[in-house]
Amino acid sequence: MNDFVVLTLGVVCAGIGGELFVRGAVGLALRVRISPGIVGATVAAFATSSPEMSVSISSALAGNPEIALGEALGSNAVNVALILGLALVISGIQSPRDSVKRDFPVALLIPVPTGVLVLDGELSRFDGFLMLSMFLAWLVTAIIEGRKQRSDTTEALGEHRRWSVAISCVVGLALLVAAGYLIVAGARGVSYALGIDGFVIGATIVAVGTSTPELATTIIAKIRGHDEVGLGTIFGSNIYHGIFVVAPAAIIHPIVVAWREVVVARKTA
Repeated sequence: MNDFVVLTLGVVCAGIGGELFVRGAVGLALRVRISPGIVGATVAAFATSSPEMSVSISSALAGNPEIALGEALGSNAVNVALILGLALVISGIQSPRDSVKRDFPVALLIPVPTGVLVLDGELSRFDGFLMLSMFLAWLVTAIIEGRKQRSDTTEALGEHRRWSVAISCVVGLALLVAAGYLIVAGARGVSYALGIDGFVIGATIVAVGTSTPELATTIIAKIRGHDEVGLGTIFGSNIYHGIFVVAPAAIIHPIVVAWREVVVARKTA
């Protein structure tokens, strides 16, 4: 099958699977009365980051972990520059100050430790475990905060019937896993055909494709008047991408970082 067709099919699966999984996962969270901001930053962010995680693990197992790094960095850029920008074009975002204060500083500072770890030109297995421990520390903090801020919200993005929640989660997750393999296969083929490095493919084509669930979640949440869910999804996704998505790839296969690909430098005469 043509690599572009495989890549396109993977993007379609990511969009449909992400939407189903998000609705099911968020519906499940709402059944236990978790506040919308926590839902967005944890459950929805995890759901929408599933394609990135699938691509990360698949690419590392295939011996191309640089796709995972490029995809994670590119997805964060897409989240802020494209998805958040589109949401703001629709209208301004209203979100409680507590939610912004909790997640925005972490999402903003996540690239700093990642940048420090790649200064030696490699993300080693030790670096991967270190990043994973940082993510777990943030996740535990978010869960504790969620338990303190439990609300009786009954209307928000997501399925509410028990059987619908289960079906959405299972089918959505299956499509997301399939999307990860399809996108990796298509991206590798395209990179070889065009002579483009895997990092660049990961930071552009793969990043945009796997960010489809974040786009759908944020726009749907915005249209339905649940700004906190959309904003939390963007912040949470950036945190997931920055440390949680890259970590398993580095643990499976250390990532050699070529600075000429990561840093855009001006050519000198």
